[in-house]
Amino acid sequence: MRSISRLTNITSVLAAAAIIAAPANADAQGAGSWGGSGKKAEGHYADVNGIKLYYEIHGKGRPLVLLHGGLGAIEMFGPNLTALAANHQVIAVDLQGHGRTADIDRPLSVEYMADDIAALIKYLKLERPDVMGYSLGGGVALQTAIRHPEVVGKLVVVSTPFRRNGFYPDILAQQGQVSAQAAEAMKQTPMYQLYASLAPRPQDWGRLLSKIGDAMKADFDLSQQIRGITATTLIVAGDADIFPPSHAVEMFGLLGGGQRDGGWDGSGQPKSRLAILPGLTHYTIFAAPALAATVIPFLDEKAPAGNN
Repeated sequence: MRSISRLTNITSVLAAAAIIAAPANADAQGAGSWGGSGKKAEGHYADVNGIKLYYEIHGKGRPLVLLHGGLGAIEMFGPNLTALAANHQVIAVDLQGHGRTADIDRPLSVEYMADDIAALIKYLKLERPDVMGYSLGGGVALQTAIRHPEVVGKLVVVSTPFRRNGFYPDILAQQGQVSAQAAEAMKQTPMYQLYASLAPRPQDWGRLLSKIGDAMKADFDLSQQIRGITATTLIVAGDADIFPPSHAVEMFGLLGGGQRDGGWDGSGQPKSRLAILPGLTHYTIFAAPALAATVIPFLDEKAPAGNN
């Protein structure tokens, strides 16, 4: 059997693969870097699409919907949530089967979860909020912009592949080992500790692993759909992420970036942005101060008048 550190890496991989492929009240103290931001917010549930979707509202300002990674929850953003909420109204969501949102009888897929987020935006009567997601949440954010462009302002996609073969080969191999059979061993990881402290039904841990493992077996390629995204987009990845920086650059190209010199006056600059953050991995980027420091100026700037 693998060591706990090996199992932790495998589970962290879920945050990136998580579900892109599939079509179709306690605080988290003691959960390590997956713990909370230290700021309390009143929790709410929205009845949308047959699911009771948990969300919190932090801060005031232009709305930003914030989506966590696979096997995570709102708390995993740590101090980045606090930083984002300093001048924005952050609507942080626990996705299907994660955190305080109980699972329902349907597959885990970014498409279904994107429909949930679009329904939540309408439920809250938000006017084209910005949407930011990390890993699994990044896949949900992408699909929200693809399937429901009318509800999305700016889009921030963090550490999220758009094509399955963009992952490093060893990551793909690890993904193939995720199943309910790993549930007991995974109870030693921070991911489970956070899950058990928040989930309405902690006994669903094995079910969650099974659903994610099944979803990751399917191939996916969102190249064509990304070309059609109209939202001004920021792509963020670590320079030691679970896919090479070139994959993020390729995604930037699909959005019209990297085609020509931006020019002295910025007239050749694409409206979307790319940030490769130095010294960060897939497992550190979500809580690293550099993430909020990169995202906030993008959210606050006026959309450039340049080409897409």
